[in-house]
Amino acid sequence: MKQDRTMDAVDRRIVRLLQEDATLSHAQLAEEVGASPASCWRRVKALEAAGILGRTVRLVDPEAVGRGVNVMCNIRMRSHAAEARQSFEEFVQGRPEVVECFSMSGEWDYLLRVVVADVVDYNQFLMQTMLGHPSVAGGSSHFVLATTKYTTALPV
Repeated sequence: MKQDRTMDAVDRRIVRLLQEDATLSHAQLAEEVGASPASCWRRVKALEAAGILGRTVRLVDPEAVGRGVNVMCNIRMRSHAAEARQSFEEFVQGRPEVVECFSMSGEWDYLLRVVVADVVDYNQFLMQTMLGHPSVAGGSSHFVLATTKYTTALPV
C-alpha cells in the first residue's frame, strides 16, 4: 500500500545511491549517508511502503544475451474504444520482446521499445505478430543506431 511521504535530504541520498547500486548493504548505505544501519533500514522500508522504491532488479546487457537490435515502434490503433486499448495493452504485456510501451498523444497512439536478435527477427515480430493484432491499424519502425544515453536513475 502506497503512503504519502515527504523525502528529506537523507532519503534523497539513499534513493540516489540505491539507483546507482541496489546491492549496497544497509551498513554501507548508512556509512554513505551518515546514519545508523538501523535508521537506514527503517528509511528504506518506509520508502518502499510509500511506493518511492520499487522492486530490485539486475540490468542485463542486451548484446550479451543476443538481443542487440533495439527498435522504437510507433503504433496506430484502428479504434480507441476501451476494449481495443485493453486488448492491445494485454497483448503487449505478454510479448517479452516489448520492453517498454507508452500510450502517446499526437499522431501515434503507442510507442514501443522492442529488443530483438536481428532485423529478420524484428520483421517477423512486426509483420506476423504486431500488425496481426486486430486492434492495430499500422506501425512505423525506427532502428536505434547507437545509444547515446541510457539510465534508469531518476533525478531526486
